[in-house]
Amino acid sequence: MGRVTARRPVRRITADGETTRPDTLVVEEPMEIRVGGASLAVTMRTPGHDVDLLHGFLLTEGVIGSRDDVLVARYCDGVDEEGRNTYNVLDVELAEGVAPPDPSVERNFYTTSSCGVCGKASLDAVKLVSRYSPAEDEVAVKVSVLTTMPGTLRASQKVFGSTGGLHAAALFTPDGELLVLREDVGRHNAVDKVVGWAVREGRVPLRGCVLMVSGRASFELVQKAVMAGIPVLAAVSAPSSLAVELAAEAGVTVVGFLRGQTMNVYSEVQRILA
Repeated sequence: MGRVTARRPVRRITADGETTRPDTLVVEEPMEIRVGGASLAVTMRTPGHDVDLLHGFLLTEGVIGSRDDVLVARYCDGVDEEGRNTYNVLDVELAEGVAPPDPSVERNFYTTSSCGVCGKASLDAVKLVSRYSPAEDEVAVKVSVLTTMPGTLRASQKVFGSTGGLHAAALFTPDGELLVLREDVGRHNAVDKVVGWAVREGRVPLRGCVLMVSGRASFELVQKAVMAGIPVLAAVSAPSSLAVELAAEAGVTVVGFLRGQTMNVYSEVQRILA
């Protein structure tokens, strides 16, 4: 696996003067995703849990619906100047009968760590047809449980503590039990890693789960929740108007500004119990 952090010298300036010292930075590197040897996407990510990222990406893009749709995933053809594997190329072989990605959909498959949706050809291209329906999920979550999730999320962010430069996503049960947490320089990658873990564990659709994210609730993250069958998306920051619109259409509860004892519930408000 590639490095998650890197050390670099930094000139630190304060009111008391300046010093030069090493600083810990989060690593950001490209990862190419191939399907059957053909390049599908390149995303900027933090190395680690790459196979989870691959499975989550393929599910949230509508390529697969379960772990049985993937026959094998392997690292390949990624070497540095000294011939060492960089672990930056993953190739997946789909199971027999699983259709490959539709080449007729025009897309720019290079995605930055901050935004995956902006690489899509159009807004309509990301309104994918989900195999699962969050609207049918009757899960209920108490306010007192929701308010514990940001603290649990932050306490479990191991790499953030040393770099301050990572997003996090986590899955919780309605009782507040942390199922899995993943970190990445890209918020959409962190969510794909969480969803990919669930795919590999045979837990999709993620009925009765809460997806908690460390940043804002964007349209893209709601779309990923819909594709994975997640009924509740909670964020420490604000949602966008389009995110709330999609959530209302798909039956996803969006909770924003979840900080301390306060929160805003923007859609499917009946799931949140006082």
